[in-house]
Amino acid sequence: MAGAFTLDKASILERLGGDEEIFSMMLDMYTDDVDSNCANLARALASGDAVTLQREVHTVKGLLATFSDDAGAAEAFAVEQKAKAGQVAGLEEAVQALQARLREVAVVLETAR
Repeated sequence: MAGAFTLDKASILERLGGDEEIFSMMLDMYTDDVDSNCANLARALASGDAVTLQREVHTVKGLLATFSDDAGAAEAFAVEQKAKAGQVAGLEEAVQALQARLREVAVVLETAR
């Protein structure tokens, strides 16, 4: 499991060309969609469909990377690779960890408003 998420707003803003408005919009979208993203992960896992799970985890990986959560994105990448290989069985704990990470990042982002 990755260590606690800390927001590096400066590096994110640097990638965004210093645009606070885009940062704020991205933050809002992330926090608005976190429950939906967690539900999509759960549904994909429950379906047993490796392609669907891979797609959902890929989305999560991108979301975490957007906010410079390298450790969380690495966890998502590991799950994505297992799903890509068709190894869906036994990923319950890893998917739950990703859901927890998504929510943890959302809490940190809420405090950044």
